[in-house]
Amino acid sequence: MTDDRRRELGSTDAPVEDELAESFDATIEEGAERLQRTTRAVLITGFFGGLEVGLGVMAYLAVLTETDSHLLAGLAFGIGFIALHLAHSELFTENFLMPVAAVVAREGTVLQLVKLWGGTLVANLAGGWVFMWLVVQAFPQWHATLTESAAHYIDAPFGLQSVVLAVLGGSTITLMTRMQQGTDSDPAKLVAAVAGGFLLAGLQLFHSILDSLLVFGAIQSGADITYGQWLGWFGYTLLFNVLGGLVLVTALRLLRTKELMQDRRQDSQQDPERADAEQTDAEQTDAERD
Repeated sequence: MTDDRRRELGSTDAPVEDELAESFDATIEEGAERLQRTTRAVLITGFFGGLEVGLGVMAYLAVLTETDSHLLAGLAFGIGFIALHLAHSELFTENFLMPVAAVVAREGTVLQLVKLWGGTLVANLAGGWVFMWLVVQAFPQWHATLTESAAHYIDAPFGLQSVVLAVLGGSTITLMTRMQQGTDSDPAKLVAAVAGGFLLAGLQLFHSILDSLLVFGAIQSGADITYGQWLGWFGYTLLFNVLGGLVLVTALRLLRTKELMQDRRQDSQQDPERADAEQTDAEQTDAERD
C-alpha cells in the first residue's frame, strides 16, 4: 500500500496508520514535557517513583513468603506499577522511549536527557532505599525471603544469561510504557502495568532499580551482602537495561514512524531562528527555576 493510498484511507494525512500517528504525537509531547522539567521536579518525581515501586516490592515479598511462588508474587508486584501510573511518578527505565523520541524530533536536547536520566536514577535509588528500610523494620519475618531474593541477582555470574536477562528487563518495561502510551483507556493501562510487573518480577528478569530494592532490603536486614557487590551487579545490569530498552523497543519504534519523525523535524527547521530563540528561553527558564 502506498503512502498516498494510506492517507486516503485514514482520517489523518499521516503516511502511517491513524493509531500510530496519534501515538507518535502523544509520545513526542510527553517526552518533551519530561525533558523540560526542572532539576527539582526530576528529583522529586524520581524519589516518589522509588517509594511507590516499593509498594510492589512489599507485595511481592508478602506473596513470595506465603506461597514460595515467584509467578504469583510477580502478579502482586504489579501493584507497584499501578501506583507509579496513577501517582504520575516514574522509574529511570521508563525514560527510554518518550524522551529519546523527543530528542530525535529536536524538541529537546541531549543535555536535558542526561539530566532527566541521571536525576531520576539517583532519586529512584534513594527513594527505594528509604522505603526498604521501612519494610525491613516493619516485617522482620521477611528477612530470609529478602536474603534469598537478593542472592539470586548478586550471586549470578556475569555471562550470556545474565546479560540477556538484563536486556529483556530493559525492553520489557520500555514496551510496557509504549503500550500505556498507545491507549487512552485507563483500564488497559493498568492491565499493561500488571503484565509488566508479572514478567519482570515473576520471571526474575534483571532490572537495575527494582532488584536493587531487594538487595537494599537484604543488606539492611543483616544479610552477608555488601554495597560493593551490589554496585558490581548494578553496573552491568544498568548498561544492558539501557541497551534492551533503546535497541529492542525505542529504535524499532522510531524506525516504524520515520516518516512522521522526518516531517516533525522539517517543521522545526522551517524557522530555525525562532526555534533557537524558544530553546534559549526554555533553557533560561529552566536555569532560573533550578
